[in-house]
Amino acid sequence: MSGVRPLREDERGWVRALMRERWGDEFVVAHGQVFHPAALPGFVATDDAGGIAGLVTYAIDGAGCEIVTIDSLVERVGHGRALVGAVAEAARRAGCHHLHLVTTNDNARALSFYRSLGFAVVEVREGAIDAARKLKPSIPSVSEDGVPITDEIELARRL
Repeated sequence: MSGVRPLREDERGWVRALMRERWGDEFVVAHGQVFHPAALPGFVATDDAGGIAGLVTYAIDGAGCEIVTIDSLVERVGHGRALVGAVAEAARRAGCHHLHLVTTNDNARALSFYRSLGFAVVEVREGAIDAARKLKPSIPSVSEDGVPITDEIELARRL
């Protein structure tokens, strides 16, 4: 892994394309709120050749900072960890006291990853994905592993 840098304005079109490819649309829904990642602040992980290897977008919300999206394009080499670290530092500088995020009940890999970074489950919103599908019908009902996608799981950690 080479490094992490702020997302540049000229990369916003790339973010929209990445969201369509990996998230099924240019927007995401969490806890009833619609987010447009291409309009949010973010960080890009770069590989040794200077290519983009990951992206995180986030939103400051009072005393907290929410990780809205994170995509490691090359997994298990430290990009995700570095991206979360960059957001945590930006949140500290903005005066935030905690970092939080939402994932879904089917995403065991994400839950394991976030727990390894000190996050803990703070809320399970049963059936929340049904409400999210009203805003974003492209959310699948079943994961690639055959697990029904039904609930939002919110995780947080203090900064």
